[in-house]
Amino acid sequence: MRNSGTSEPWRVGVLFSRSGCMALIEETQLRGTLTAIDEINEAGGINGRPIEPVMYDPASEASSFGHCAKRLMVADGVTTIFGCYTSSSRKAVLPVVERLNGLLWYPTLYEGFEFSPNVIYTGAAPNQNSVELCRYLMEHYGKRFYFVGSDYVYPRESNRIMRELVRHNGGEVVGERYLNLRAKRRDFVPVMRDIRDAAPNVIFSTVVGDSTVYLYQSYADLGFDSKTMPIASLTTTEAEIKAMGYDVGEGHITAAPYFQGLSGERNTAFVSRFKSRYGEDQETNMCLEAAYFQVHIFAKALAQTNSMDTEILRPTVLGSEVLAPQGKVSINPLCGHTDLWTRVGRANRRGQFDLVYESLAPVRADPYLIGYGRSIA
Repeated sequence: MRNSGTSEPWRVGVLFSRSGCMALIEETQLRGTLTAIDEINEAGGINGRPIEPVMYDPASEASSFGHCAKRLMVADGVTTIFGCYTSSSRKAVLPVVERLNGLLWYPTLYEGFEFSPNVIYTGAAPNQNSVELCRYLMEHYGKRFYFVGSDYVYPRESNRIMRELVRHNGGEVVGERYLNLRAKRRDFVPVMRDIRDAAPNVIFSTVVGDSTVYLYQSYADLGFDSKTMPIASLTTTEAEIKAMGYDVGEGHITAAPYFQGLSGERNTAFVSRFKSRYGEDQETNMCLEAAYFQVHIFAKALAQTNSMDTEILRPTVLGSEVLAPQGKVSINPLCGHTDLWTRVGRANRRGQFDLVYESLAPVRADPYLIGYGRSIA
């Protein structure tokens, strides 16, 4: 910990993949992080000291995230790390920050059922996306679900939760397939044929990364109709819709706390600043937005504590709130997760999402679904 009178920068770790199969979405999280850091530094930094990001590219390899986290904390001397998209990468970093008493800021929706005093979770927990998505799908499309996911911890655990919601509300899971994280377009062809035979009302996707693009393109190749059998997801953002083609993504459903098209001056200004930095053709998304606002929560706490010591910083973070582009959000002091908005959107021909559901206020984080029965009725 540096002397409070120094002008040295506050050094923080940044771990997002800029290469490999997850770079499509993680590059946007990196941009959200750097946008926030630049805003803070342009406003004078924290107590007169700039934030300096120390960045590594784990190249979409979960084990590399753990190695890079250790390097950041041991060799580079940082105690706070912003990073990770997949649950596999988070779980690789977790023992490092716990053993060395660091603080990981994790800006991605995930499967829930985890708590660590060394993690601040700023992405959605299942009660903030899965519960309402299931309700909406069953009311508007039907009760026959087909699950398709990437083969790692998040999809399997997320599907476990969705399966309980579906079955305990009179629905049925008529098929379930998992593909390699690096699956290509051709790998989805037999899955689509199986879906055609199973005739579900909804395809629930937990496919991530580049494979998301191939899933939706394979769906379009077989001539399925999103009006009668959409792909619904918790992970498909504006970034993936752009990559697959706006016509391919049109009509499909995503549940998220944030969409670029949200109304309001704060989000309009955020989107404008982002596009002025990265280009008018670049989109924001829920993962980018969480990566952005969590840096501002960190900065607010750091300004109060003037210390990067986890034991001093974390208690100030808990209970803090900030006006994010999605609306007011706050760190729930009971679980270290974030109280976020619940929204469901349908992709349109412009690559944006039209809201079909929006909560009236931020939804309290409940990562263990303690406050929810299995019935959504």
